[in-house]
Amino acid sequence: MNTRTVYVPTPGGIALATDVCLPDGTRPRPAVVIRTPYGRDAHRAELRGWAAHGFAALAQDVRGRHGSPGEWHPYRGHEKTDGAATVAWVRAQAWSSGEVVAVGASYAAHCALVTALATADGALLDGVPDAVIAAVPALGLTETAREPGGPERLWARAGWWAAHGDRRDSDPDALDRALADDPRLLEHLPIAGLADRLAEDLGRQLPSWPRLWADRSRGRIVAQGSAARLPLLAVGGTRDPFAEDTVALWHAWGGPSRLLLGPWGHRLTADPAAPARARVNLGALYVRWARAALAGQLEPTRHGVIALGDSGRWHSTRARSAPRPPSPDGHRDRDRRTVTTEVAARATAEAAAPVRVPPAPAPFPDAAPARTVAWPFDSPTGLRLLHGAEFSADPDRPVRSDDLAVPAGGDRADRCLLLSPPLPRPLDLAGAAVARINATADTPCADWAVRLTALDPSGRADPLAFGIVRHIGPPGEAADITVPLGTLGRRLPAGTRLRAEIAGHHFPAHARNPHTGEDPVTATRLVTSHRTVNPRGSTLQLPVVARRRYVEPVPEICR
Repeated sequence: MNTRTVYVPTPGGIALATDVCLPDGTRPRPAVVIRTPYGRDAHRAELRGWAAHGFAALAQDVRGRHGSPGEWHPYRGHEKTDGAATVAWVRAQAWSSGEVVAVGASYAAHCALVTALATADGALLDGVPDAVIAAVPALGLTETAREPGGPERLWARAGWWAAHGDRRDSDPDALDRALADDPRLLEHLPIAGLADRLAEDLGRQLPSWPRLWADRSRGRIVAQGSAARLPLLAVGGTRDPFAEDTVALWHAWGGPSRLLLGPWGHRLTADPAAPARARVNLGALYVRWARAALAGQLEPTRHGVIALGDSGRWHSTRARSAPRPPSPDGHRDRDRRTVTTEVAARATAEAAAPVRVPPAPAPFPDAAPARTVAWPFDSPTGLRLLHGAEFSADPDRPVRSDDLAVPAGGDRADRCLLLSPPLPRPLDLAGAAVARINATADTPCADWAVRLTALDPSGRADPLAFGIVRHIGPPGEAADITVPLGTLGRRLPAGTRLRAEIAGHHFPAHARNPHTGEDPVTATRLVTSHRTVNPRGSTLQLPVVARRRYVEPVPEICR
């Protein structure tokens, strides 16, 4: 096999730097296309791996990054048309069989998805691939900048923009250096002006920073994916900030789709902290899945697997299928049947202490209702209130996202704190968790952050789930607030206690709500919000695996 660099022409006359690695031999091959802003050089070993399994493999610097000329505008640029032009170029090569798989992780997954969904005036472009692998997908500008419930993701966006924004190359440690010089940097107000402070430390301007917060439309890729015909493999981690975007994409996708959700962060199995028992050879899985997808061998369903933490056990997530409308004329389509999904998590009260409750939101959007197991806040067998039924959310003293320690008491509670009794037996959780709280704030705008922590018998704290939503309503009026806590995949050993914290801030991961009703991005005045949580109207709802029928992840994904 050999690797060479070519320049692929795109609309507007820009030629993009692209590494091409071809297998030995002369017969036409299926191709894998990776388009990335993080440097194509980092994919050399991956390209060789694909080529060793008979694929022509390409890694391309997106427009305006590293070896490719032009201007880069994250999520707003030319990714759709450049991706379509690259796929069309691949199909025109003598070494190409015409079959193309778009592959990517994080922003590169965004590139793969917009290429797979590329349209012009409602018609599919010629450069649509035949299958797509999207790992920890960064779906769009708004999805990366804000939680579905509204709060701004401050720390992650500041770090990404400092490292990659408004420059041709990357500086991964830029924010860390800036924080070392100014530990209170992220407290700067307004957030819209943070770029000016960062510019002093970085030595460059960040003109695109304000535009990041101006975009408020979300869900476009998920909505477009519902009309897709090609197969999708969505890979994510329960510890990844984009985990729910991965699940939503998988669930909405119109073609055959598979979900692999492991106990990983954003780097997936490459993370040194990834548990050994939950490791999956993603390269081998991708090759096997791509072959099955291109051969039309995948069942026309949505299903997948969720890891139960680092136990080495995997729980299957299944779906039902139904006929789909005919595909548009001229679309490259291996399966013309639609898929409608109905995912139901069967739960039983295996933990003895929890009690049954009426159906809660399904584990995935618009899926069939799932029975859940609830821990009421006012029950000695549920979550016992320790303190903070009344607390103050002070933006000058916010509850921090980077500290799992909780106050032992004191006169000024800054959060509502609850604790469960020890679990009498092991508990497997797979699906969506939800906190339902009846609460009051004396300010017109209030964020409600719920953090769930598992305390092992020795007292060691391990993050379990988190969610945050923004509620706007009349001050002093009680409201029923639903806080989604994400998709769980965990095995909790006997003796584990569940600790729940309800707070008004989660800083610096999320921007501080000023509580005045002003936009947190432009606000410069902060006020304290006084809160009350009614334990009798509040519950924690968790999805408990009913029957422990475990599966092997790779065969389940590739069937």
